[in-house]
Amino acid sequence: MTEPSFLTTARAAYDTIADAYVKAFEDEWDRVPIDRAMMTAFADLVRADGGGEVLDVGSGPGETTAYLHSQGLDVRGLDLSPAMLAHARRSHPELRFDEGTMTELKVPDGSLAGISAVYCVIHIPDEELPALFAEFRRALRPGGHLLLIFMNLDEHILRTEAFGLTFQLNYYMRTPGRMTEYLEAAGFDVHAQATRKTQPGENLPRAMLLARNGTLVTQ
Repeated sequence: MTEPSFLTTARAAYDTIADAYVKAFEDEWDRVPIDRAMMTAFADLVRADGGGEVLDVGSGPGETTAYLHSQGLDVRGLDLSPAMLAHARRSHPELRFDEGTMTELKVPDGSLAGISAVYCVIHIPDEELPALFAEFRRALRPGGHLLLIFMNLDEHILRTEAFGLTFQLNYYMRTPGRMTEYLEAAGFDVHAQATRKTQPGENLPRAMLLARNGTLVTQ
């Protein structure tokens, strides 16, 4: 089957910029405590529900995967860019990083305790989001946890240059409200949200969502 063009384009872009990207963002989580707190909350929720395998999709150079591992999670990374995966494996040889796409997770139904998707769903076109979130829900066990971190803007941008390099990379940015609508339509319960302004070195605001696979029953 022919690979969707948005995946091919994203892979080529990240293979092109991998070295410069890693150098620019190697200390990213040290600079953004709100994002880090949301990742910690995600880890706490997964552990509180008994733990289990967590998949960090769009894992890039592996910094998010490593942070979640430091919080006690059984986590592995997944990315479509061989160049990014090479960086991740060199920097974090104790962790597992697989090549693949978030649109086809290749795990058994209900086998994951959590999925983190940090700054990667931004490369998925609107029309592909329902299928993507259906795949996430298929892979998560009932009550399993999902973390999304993304740019908080309602706009599509085609980027063609960064770090002095040329490439093509689409950014499909959405507000938390729009993202919540997609998630709820797929059967997720979005139960926590955070937003923040830009930090030094950034040019766009950020948003974070925590969701569960299915609706939490409370008493």
